[in-house]
Amino acid sequence: MIGSVLLGGGMFLAGCSASSNSAASSSEAAGRAAGPVAATAGPAKEAVPSSAALGNSAGHGGTGTTARLAPASSIIYTAQLTVRAGDVSSAAAQAAQIAEGAGGYVSSETAKIDPDHPSKATASVQLKIPVEAYPATLGQLGHRLGTQLALQQQAQDVTQQVADVNSQVASDQAAIAQLRALLSHAGSVGELLSVQNQINDEESNLESMQAQQRALSHQTSYATVTLTILGPKARPALHRQKPPPTLAGGFGAGWHALRVAVSWTLAFLGAIAPFAVVLAVAGYVIYRGRRWLSRRGPTAGPASPES
Repeated sequence: MIGSVLLGGGMFLAGCSASSNSAASSSEAAGRAAGPVAATAGPAKEAVPSSAALGNSAGHGGTGTTARLAPASSIIYTAQLTVRAGDVSSAAAQAAQIAEGAGGYVSSETAKIDPDHPSKATASVQLKIPVEAYPATLGQLGHRLGTQLALQQQAQDVTQQVADVNSQVASDQAAIAQLRALLSHAGSVGELLSVQNQINDEESNLESMQAQQRALSHQTSYATVTLTILGPKARPALHRQKPPPTLAGGFGAGWHALRVAVSWTLAFLGAIAPFAVVLAVAGYVIYRGRRWLSRRGPTAGPASPES
């Protein structure tokens, strides 16, 4: 019994050592095989986050899709700001300094200043501000110039329009390149003229598309702020919205139009009445004269041969 126990224990220890040696050798082989792959995949690992990192961010943020960045949108920002300042001229100059400090500029400026009533002066300044500095600059304009009275902001998404214009520009450029390649293989003069006319048309379309592209790029790069500066006693311009049309309003408009039409008709008849009377008298005189001449004609004619 003791011999069998010793024999079984020796066999168990030999099996454990063999399994540990095989596991160590397999781990070393896996490490050697993964070494070149890890070396080649090093830059890609830095550029693209791993699935474990995405999983961690998803665990903290809620969903794994939050780690993906949405494509950049093209948005046109506009704002209308009204402030009341003690000195309109100095406030306008300060607004220009704020815009230039943010990398923008003044696109237009109008001012109404009465020397006899300087407190009723007004000014309208249109500012172009870079989009990245637009929120901070708008806040400075509203608080540093005076008392903010009103602020309206609009945002228009033109991403699809920008993509369409860019696609059209690329398409026109490719068409021009193909036509120029075809021009070099044209044989007759008629073919040369036809291809050249097509090139001219495509270049005209390309210039138009490129102009739209530049305009959209400028509009999406710079926000437009229309600043209205009022003096201490100046009154802001009221923009009343028109009420929606109603049945009573339509009836009143129709009645007013009918009265205007009748008035113009009567005025026209009154204007032509004197001419109508003169023409009627002249026509009657001519008619009676012709009848008198037609009756007198046979009696005053030459005598017949029989007589």
